[in-house]
Amino acid sequence: MEGRTLKDVPCGETVRVRRLVGDGAIRRRIMDMGITKGVDVSVTKFAPLGDPIEVTVRGYELSLRGEDAKNILVD
Repeated sequence: MEGRTLKDVPCGETVRVRRLVGDGAIRRRIMDMGITKGVDVSVTKFAPLGDPIEVTVRGYELSLRGEDAKNILVD
């Protein structure tokens, strides 16, 4: 996998989604949550053990598993 993923983004930073990777079911689930190419995502919180990650996307808060966040490439 090339580039930085959403899992690598520090708390408080806002990034833009560059691309989604992974098989069809995982990609579809991420897209159904509103995370698509070009959308801005702000990382707001990490759970105490680092998983899940809380992000703000399209005006709402969303919790993502670390495994799902690894499939989201960001700029």
